[in-house]
Amino acid sequence: MANKPSIPKGTRDFGPVEMAKRNYILNTIKEVYELYGFQQIETPAQESLQTLMGKYGEEGDKLLFKILNSGDYLSKTTEEELKERNALHLASKICEKGLRYDLTVPFARYVVMHRDELQLPFKRYQVQPVWRADRPQKGRYREFYQFDGDVVGSDSLLNEVELMQIEDTVFSRLGVRVQIKINNRKILSGIAEVIGAADKIVDITVAIDKLDKIGIDSVNAELCEDGLSEEQIAKLQPIILLEGTNEEKLITIAEVLKDSETGLKGVEETRFILNTLKCLNMKNEMQLDLTLARGLNYYTGAIFEVKALDTPMGSISGGGRYDNLTGIFGMPGLSGVGISFGVDRIYDVLDALDLYPKGSIQTTRVLFINFGQKETFYCLPIVSQLRQAGIRAELFPDSSKMKKQMSYANAKQIPFVALAGDSEIADEKVTLKDMTTGNQQLLTIDELIKALQ
Repeated sequence: MANKPSIPKGTRDFGPVEMAKRNYILNTIKEVYELYGFQQIETPAQESLQTLMGKYGEEGDKLLFKILNSGDYLSKTTEEELKERNALHLASKICEKGLRYDLTVPFARYVVMHRDELQLPFKRYQVQPVWRADRPQKGRYREFYQFDGDVVGSDSLLNEVELMQIEDTVFSRLGVRVQIKINNRKILSGIAEVIGAADKIVDITVAIDKLDKIGIDSVNAELCEDGLSEEQIAKLQPIILLEGTNEEKLITIAEVLKDSETGLKGVEETRFILNTLKCLNMKNEMQLDLTLARGLNYYTGAIFEVKALDTPMGSISGGGRYDNLTGIFGMPGLSGVGISFGVDRIYDVLDALDLYPKGSIQTTRVLFINFGQKETFYCLPIVSQLRQAGIRAELFPDSSKMKKQMSYANAKQIPFVALAGDSEIADEKVTLKDMTTGNQQLLTIDELIKALQ
């Protein structure tokens, strides 16, 4: 007996209904990006490991899916190396490519390779799958889609303001109440500096970024393991647990960071973004969250994260400013800022809250019943006319029993059925049945088109 087929853990199939829902999300985000002048690009699913490694921190590197070299991939290894079973070392010998971890690093590579073709500032959006060798759980998959928007070639904080407007508009259109969290890596660097742990900035941000997931005690334990002293950890507590309005938090943290030029710069940038957004009638709350760290090494300025308020789910969108990412690929000094929508998590949120409008699940508008060859040849030109008029129409392919054809229409939630027998053919008309009410009308072809439009 053949094995039952399956798919890898952390991946999903999407049927017609699911795809209709996904396309509703994608089309909503796409329309908003284009309102702000963003243009679409795509990059390959696989990138060289040289492009990917070292861009996401040590934890990120571990989550990269690596692709075995084609052919005899063991030819460059020795018996000793195989016996040592050093996975990282072996991977460097037998894998030259990997599946992309996100869309930002491939975008940075794209900008460097196509610099002469781009008009700066360059505003791009991109929707493609990414892969992470993470432990699958609710809301977390090994293959999932991201929908990114980035602006490169401009230092202006108005770009951050626009991206927050995009976040606000997208989730308002989708009907999801969210909280948009903001912080700044310069503030985090300043905090590390004033507690005497400037060299531990990466460890600090990685640890405090887990506060919501593991709690303050576990964060402190991790900071201790990372080499911070009890005194340094104690100094950190009132900062990461700071409460109050956004302005009150900014005033307090500015006082804490008064001796840190970098930290004060972060405060100034954050205040500008928040004050500007106050004038723009945002529908969702902006919250300054000093525990927000976004554990990616390439962020250098403002950082963002979006969480749904009405259902438990992790981050459904996030991003930030990266001033030096393209420098890794030989183009220093090109600043960028971007956001990423987690399409799969947004899908789950809309599912949980039942927020898909009925019109988003588009199906066939009318099904023509197949009574036989003569009736088929009468109906085929009519079906063609309807399609030319933009009406989604089908002719059932087989002259099966009426019950089977009606069951097909019900299963696909097709709202109308068209019938043409001898009398309809003689009158050059069609009987249109409303599957919801059961009402029937005898219509000419022109009347049929108007009724279905």
